Amino acid sequence: MIKPVQSMILCRKRPAGVAAFTLLEILLSLALVSMIFIALTTFIFSMGELWGHRSESRILDLHVRAVTRFLDQQLRIASLPPEVQAGIPPVAPQQIRPLNGSSDNLLTFELPAGSRLFNWPGPPLPDVICSLQVRPGEGLFLLWHSKLETHFSDDPPREVLITPFVTSMSYDYYNAESKSWQTETILRTDSSNQAETPQRLRLHFAYDKLTRETLITLITPGQGLPDY
Repeated sequence: MIKPVQSMILCRKRPAGVAAFTLLEILLSLALVSMIFIALTTFIFSMGELWGHRSESRILDLHVRAVTRFLDQQLRIASLPPEVQAGIPPVAPQQIRPLNGSSDNLLTFELPAGSRLFNWPGPPLPDVICSLQVRPGEGLFLLWHSKLETHFSDDPPREVLITPFVTSMSYDYYNAESKSWQTETILRTDSSNQAETPQRLRLHFAYDKLTRETLITLITPGQGLPDY
């Protein structure tokens, strides 16, 4: 009984029409799959790098807009009624002595109610004098102290970093005769060596290889709203 069964097993042939892969075909298939996998991996990583750069650019744009909007709002508060006083320029250069060095001409303005960025050591005080200063390698600072402080005239103002990405600030002056704008890297002085208030501020931002520039219009008493 055993021998016929063994004979049937040994004699059983492969069904007709059934094909099998050869070793060469298997190797070629593995090589093709590997190439496709490498191509997909390279594509995914390249797209991730591209998206990452675009994210940095988008985040920097959002930061630039936020800083510009904040400064524009503070300067408008200082320049429009009821805060502005007749005969006193709301934004003007003043000699300010910061914590980090000697006195310098800085654009200065007053915020009667202060700002949300100010961290007071005690109860917040009104009539806050503010100045803008750009320090190379550090960023844009807002210097501030209240006229009601005991040592207002003697102590240097406190300071808060607005953004570390501002590398410089330039000033636009309008020439009514030539009807043209001129940009200065420092505040212009008149014939009596007094610093003049510009009509516009230019902030220059930089992060890694990305650069941006934004413009802020200063409002002067009697001037209509600026054209944008």
